[in-house]
Amino acid sequence: MLHTDYVAWSWTPGLGIDGLRRVRRSLPHPAAGEVLIANRALALNPVDWKMIEWGHPAWREGQVPGVDGVGVVTAAGNGVDIVPGTRVAYHQALGRDGSFAEYCRVEAATVLRVPAALDDAAAACLPCPGLTTWQALEKVPPAPGRDVLVVGAGGAVGLFLVQLALQRGWRVWATAAPCHHRRLLGLGVVGVFDYRQGDWVSVLRERLGERRLYALFDTVSGRHAATLAPLLGYNGHLVCIQDRQETAPLPAFGTALSLHEVALNSVHAHGSRIDRQELRQAGERLLQALADGSLLAPDRRVFAFDALPNALRALKGGSGGKWVAQLQAAPTTQHEL
Repeated sequence: MLHTDYVAWSWTPGLGIDGLRRVRRSLPHPAAGEVLIANRALALNPVDWKMIEWGHPAWREGQVPGVDGVGVVTAAGNGVDIVPGTRVAYHQALGRDGSFAEYCRVEAATVLRVPAALDDAAAACLPCPGLTTWQALEKVPPAPGRDVLVVGAGGAVGLFLVQLALQRGWRVWATAAPCHHRRLLGLGVVGVFDYRQGDWVSVLRERLGERRLYALFDTVSGRHAATLAPLLGYNGHLVCIQDRQETAPLPAFGTALSLHEVALNSVHAHGSRIDRQELRQAGERLLQALADGSLLAPDRRVFAFDALPNALRALKGGSGGKWVAQLQAAPTTQHEL
């Protein structure tokens, strides 16, 4: 028997996480170029609680939050070559109803096919942090042997950045809470610093010696990134994962610093067909790397779908790990539209 409705978490303007409500909705049909996905797992990201707390220009009462999910395609709109029954992961556009639901309508051009060897929860951990990492790395030209710094390497984006930067042949330095140091050093990081220690920048300078950083990836804030700009050498790259640099952090005609903004959601609003194709190919490569073990995912913290608001509060409060909910498998027998 086919489902005619589904459960979703609904947003109420001005009430933040406390305003999330479980509602039932009629099951939608995918439009041309879309697929309808029966979610099997969803993962939380900081952007989720931030949008729920702050709101979004496109949101109205009843908006379903959530950007990351994994599930099975149950129906496909006109012009879509994805066969119903295909397991996919996705990063949803912020302006559309999202993954905090049993079903989600997604633009077919952006969904990622999931390797058979990768379980739902692991795949759900990848889209937002993994594709953000890919976008950040694409800003910086390859230069094997150069020194780079990942600020905030204990988070999901930071962990992926460290691994992929090492695979590029860079000498990687990192900052993270002490609980992450052993793992990061085991991955091959040259040195890791506790960002709460006030002298860590001086220690890094001493260890670099005459070298300077080629690239700096900051996951904290634009303001924080600006304070670290002097660590970069000639033709260095300052990559902001959070915020961006509204004004140059260093005087003109000095080290010729390049400033980079990372905004994954922009691909949904401004990306061309080729941009979406590149994103899809990159995402599927990263999922395959997770499946074959050449890329490690953050430690998972599994929660029940019914407990989603509490998991968001824990994430906002700084609880580590990747929060993932697994949903009961829904019927996948709908016909192609």
